[in-house]
Amino acid sequence: MDLILQRLADALRMRGWMLATAESCTGGWIAKLCTDLAGSSVWFERGFVTYSNEAKQDMLGVAAATLAQHGAVSEPVVAEMAAGALLHSRAQIALSVSGIAGPTGGTASKPVGTVCFGWARQGGEVHTETCHFTGDRDAVRLQSVEYALRGVERYYLSG
Repeated sequence: MDLILQRLADALRMRGWMLATAESCTGGWIAKLCTDLAGSSVWFERGFVTYSNEAKQDMLGVAAATLAQHGAVSEPVVAEMAAGALLHSRAQIALSVSGIAGPTGGTASKPVGTVCFGWARQGGEVHTETCHFTGDRDAVRLQSVEYALRGVERYYLSG
């Protein structure tokens, strides 16, 4: 994970970009890891921990209709979370995460380990993906943190 973070930090710093995070099931873990790096204030702008639906609406502007139609763990919601993180920050890049880390909360259509991700860039497209991770609560959350960070690299910083 340290290598991923260092590459991300270097690439953001080189471009003069800042990152914002909008986290639900990861509870601020991504923001914590980013700010563990000395000098992260140059490239990490802010983190939103929006665990409840109300927080997603109040802090990020996620529409109540989107939550009602798709549920908090959905690609439409993480798309709005990522876009909202950009709107409510000075960052150029944002990532969002919402999922079911378990051990409870899963359903037949969204079992434990289902995690949705969003990545957005100012003036660019929003990308979303859904993954299904295995393991206990911490394992699902750790895999989510890593996947979210790798997505920033994959969509906006590689090449």
